[in-house]
Parts: sequence; structure tokens; C-alpha cells
Amino acid sequence: MSTINEALIRDVVSEVLSRLGQGASAVPAPQPASCGCGTGAARNERNDAPPARSAPKHGVFQDANEACAAAQDGFLQLRQKGVAARARIVEIVKTLADSNAREWGRIELEETKIGRLDHKIEKLQILKLVPGVEWLHPEGRSGDHGITLEEFTPFGVIAAITPSTHSIPTLGGNIVNMVAAGNAVVFNAHPNAAKCAAVAVREFNKAIEREVGIENVITIVEQPTLDSFKAICAHEAVRLLCVTGGPAVVKAAMQTGKRAICAGPGNPPVLVDDTACMKRAAKAIIQGAAYDNNLLCIGEKEVFALESIADELMARMEDLGAVRLNGAQLERLTKETFTFPQGHGAGCPGPVVNKAIIGKDASILAKAAELNVPEKTELLFAETDKDHPFVKEEQMMPFIPVVRVKTVEEGVDAARVAEHNYKHTSIIHSHDVEHMTAMARALDTTLFIKNGPCMAGLGLGGEGYLSYSIATPTGEGVTNPRTFTRVRRCVMVDNLRIY
Repeated sequence: MSTINEALIRDVVSEVLSRLGQGASAVPAPQPASCGCGTGAARNERNDAPPARSAPKHGVFQDANEACAAAQDGFLQLRQKGVAARARIVEIVKTLADSNAREWGRIELEETKIGRLDHKIEKLQILKLVPGVEWLHPEGRSGDHGITLEEFTPFGVIAAITPSTHSIPTLGGNIVNMVAAGNAVVFNAHPNAAKCAAVAVREFNKAIEREVGIENVITIVEQPTLDSFKAICAHEAVRLLCVTGGPAVVKAAMQTGKRAICAGPGNPPVLVDDTACMKRAAKAIIQGAAYDNNLLCIGEKEVFALESIADELMARMEDLGAVRLNGAQLERLTKETFTFPQGHGAGCPGPVVNKAIIGKDASILAKAAELNVPEKTELLFAETDKDHPFVKEEQMMPFIPVVRVKTVEEGVDAARVAEHNYKHTSIIHSHDVEHMTAMARALDTTLFIKNGPCMAGLGLGGEGYLSYSIATPTGEGVTNPRTFTRVRRCVMVDNLRIY
């Protein structure tokens, strides 16, 4: 016998009584059976059963378990509709992201208060570069003993955790990759960017329901919490986790016991040697480090420059509009940016970045340094040593430290230390192939960009494709539809080969 859905009964009764002009409280709510701990009895005595909730609208849920169950139903609908439905959903998501880019970019900036509006808009407009169903061609083999077919098949329901730095773009990119692979997805967005994420999910679902006839292939918890994160990870329908965020949430996901694809932190170093074009290097460093106020995890975070060209590089950066801080201004900005736990030193916690200054405009950082700069200033920089907090800590703001090194070998080693073995992203400006090779081998990062800004590693100015989830801790790299599939093999022995 199936379990009675008491919440559904309450909703139906309330709806009927409402149409009859009576209050829903006229009928007592069904009482749960006692579990032996007294909670059921207490509820009976107080008659305080929770009020009936209205049905969720267009994939937005209050309860994590309901969101997961609905996504499972959405997955079953999608499976029946086939690959054509997947392709149509991908098209819908990309089209809506582009047509709503200005509005959604504005509401995300208003909610998160970090980054730049022009880049918030652009990150939605370029969602069309995220790959879809075209990446899922089956692979066939034939020989004397028959044929074998390998196909990329879905997991089912994927739980996705999205960051505040790129809330709607990450959500949209995840949907394209995951639904193209045949999955449904349930989101637990960062609490500081949950409202804008829910707006996008509603609009995506409205269009999908209207044009494809599938409900809840995308769901989200409207008010995400740590408890909703735990509930989603534990739900039996969830077969795979995809986490884009900082070290804490990545660690939590990897301890759930379920397979997790994790896009973790980065602290990308840049090495500039004496063979590079200084103007080109300066332009690329500014472009990457200033993009969306340096919120990108792939963004240039610290520069190591050979002594012989360091002054020229910094001069070219000033020529292109970046503003250089002197020692006193750097010290003031450092005090505003970092706090140092008591006992800071060997074996003690490192400096903590002031969240209130993350993602703010360069002009705001300049004021903290007691410096007035034009509002259009994109990037600040200053010369530091290799042990400065701005070098060692991932700081997501439009400031970049420049460190002098005597040799390429010293620069590579300093870059490796600063990158913290995250194996995320590293960048070099050089025309010496041996220097490029040495850095690539030493840092072993997922993205390695040569003579360009960080975004070139995601197909923006370089060859390749776009994704907002770059799985470095778990090794999948730049995610695509195949990332979210299982490979299944079908074998016919001694038959069906036609030659």
C-alpha cells in the first residue's frame, strides 16, 4: 500500500473549503503517528500542525526534499521526450539568458553587490558558447566478433551548488551541460545570490513547460540553507553532485559519500619574462584581472616579472589606465582588505579577506588606500614581495601585486608556491617555448594560458568552449555535457557486422 501524502490531503481539503467559502481551519489537519519520542503526542495536544503550503510554482520550492522529488519526476519526463527535447531546452536557456541579460545582470548585481554590470550582462550573453547535445555522439566499434556501441547516458538528478560570484551564469551553464546530457538538476544557490537564481529558474521553467511540455526539469530551493544543502545531498534521487564554490563547500560535498564534481578555489599566477611583448602582456593582465572586478576564479591574481623588464611592464600598465599604488597606499589597502588572526605566523591561520571589499570597483579600493582615481579606472596594482598577503591569498578584487624575480626558474617556483597546488589556472607571457614548457610542467594546472588574458582559456579570445564550472579538485577540468554522463556499453557478439 502506498504511503498517504498528508500534505497533499491538507492542500486538497483547503482548496475545497476555500471554494465553499469556509476557512481551512474548520477541518483538523491529519496528525502524524507518534515516533515514540513524544513529538507526535505534543503536536496532538497543541493542535499546531503546520499550515498547508501552496503548490510550488515553476520549479521554485521551499522544501529541499520536494525539490528533489520534483526533479526526479522531471527527469522521467525528459527521458520520455528524448534528445530532441534536450536540444530544445538548451536552446530555450541560451535564448532567455541572452534576451534577459540586461535585466538579470542588474538584479544579480543589486542582490550580490559585487562585480560590474557590463560584465554581469556579458557573462549571460556568452552563455551561447556552452556546448550542448552535439557533444554526445555515440562511439562504435566492429570486428570479427561483432559490434560494440558505447553511449553517453544520464545519471538522473544532479544536485548543483552555485556561487554568488556568477550566480545566474553558472546556473545557466550547468543547465545547458546537464540537461543536454539528459539529466534533471536541483539547485541550492549561494544564499547571497538566491533571489536572482530563483528568478531565472522560474522563467526557464515557464518556457520549458510551455514549449516542451516538461515540468520541473530544473528546480531550486528558494531560501537555501546549510540544512537544505544537506537534505539535497542526502536525497535518494540525487545521483551526482556538482559544486562550484570555495574550499568549505567543496570539502563538504566530497564527504557526502556521493560522487562529486567540484569546481574549487584558484589563485592564478602570471609570469612575465624578458622575451614577452610588454604592451601585450600589460593589456592582457589588465583585461583579465579587472574582469567583473576580478571575481573570476581563473582571473590573474599575482604577477611575477623578471627584474630586467618589471619597470617597463608596470609603465605599460600605467599607460593603459591601471593605477599604481605607492608603499603607504598599499599598506592602507592591505589593512582594509585583510585581518590577521591572533598568533598569525607559522602553523597559525592565514589572513582573512574582508568580504565587504570583495568585488568592489577599483575606485572604492582606491578610497580605502586614501587615493582618488577616475571612476572608470579598472585596475590598481603595486609592487610587493612574494610573501605579501595579496600574493598568497585569493583576493577577488581589481588589484594585483607585482613581484620582481631574478630568473625564470625563481619565477616559476614562486608561481607554484602562490598557486597552492590547486592545479587551477596559470598564465605566462613569453616567446620562449622552453620557459612555457617549464612552467606548464611545474604548475600542472588545468588551464595554462600563454600570451593572453585568463578568459582565453575558456574560448573567449582563444580556441575552446565555455563553462562556468571548472572542476579542479576532482579532476574533470572544464565541464561539458560528457562530464555529466555515464558511459554504457552494448555488445552484440558475432553478429550485425555487415562486412
